[in-house]
Amino acid sequence: MFFGYISNIKQEMPLYPAALQTGLNFLREADLANLALGRHEIEQDRIYASIAEYETEPKEQRRPEAHKKYIDIQYVCSGEEMIGVAPLKQAGEVAEDCLAERDVIFYRHVPGETDLTLLPGMFAVFFPWDVHRPNCSLGEKTGRVRKVVVKIAVDAI
Repeated sequence: MFFGYISNIKQEMPLYPAALQTGLNFLREADLANLALGRHEIEQDRIYASIAEYETEPKEQRRPEAHKKYIDIQYVCSGEEMIGVAPLKQAGEVAEDCLAERDVIFYRHVPGETDLTLLPGMFAVFFPWDVHRPNCSLGEKTGRVRKVVVKIAVDAI
């Protein structure tokens, strides 16, 4: 897992595999504020983006999750949210396994989560060995967020 600001990505780009560069370039170059909500194909099922708007929720109402087939690049266009993060090896009991249908597995609790705040212009990359708990509010205050999640097939890396 790593995170940063999309405004700094040009200098970091040579460090990343081509598929990750494609996803990050989409975030840097697309008119994200005006793209329609929903799925946007970048390279068919290998790389695509989903744009959503939602209200954040208290952390205890969100479930930690992980993916096996796809890497997530989560980018906040507007608003702010907290994401809990931890290594997969810290994941506790499985709450719901939807890997076959939707490439997501949910956990009941992940000891030792670290909280990452994403502000507008920030992104975070989550690999299959990372657990993340997205869409959490900062403290008690919920807020509206517009976010893009770029999904990159692991086999594209």
